[in-house]
Amino acid sequence: VEPFCILDDPEVAQAAARQGTTRTAAGLERALPRLAGGIVAIGNAPTALLRLLELLEAGAPRPALVVGLPVGFVNAAESKEALTQQNCPFLTALGPKGGSAVAAAVINALAIMALEEMPS
Repeated sequence: VEPFCILDDPEVAQAAARQGTTRTAAGLERALPRLAGGIVAIGNAPTALLRLLELLEAGAPRPALVVGLPVGFVNAAESKEALTQQNCPFLTALGPKGGSAVAAAVINALAIMALEEMPS
């Protein structure tokens, strides 16, 4: 398992400024080669989840799981509802609740469960 954060890339910030979008939305395009079979966790920006869904509909590689938990009152509930219509495994909480801490807790719980399943 190799975790990475697309926000760490300086080119992502520049692309977001050029495109007039969030860094996470712009960064998803940069992460495309790493999506297939991975876990994508989005806990803050609904724009990132919406962009991921657009990319998937356009034929981007499918992750093994999308943890879609953006928080807020602007497009959070709508983006999570749209996630439920996708043909890929997902975990979400409908409505405006969620956030980075919740997404991180989900990833941590999945990691613990995976470690418990590993042979000693």
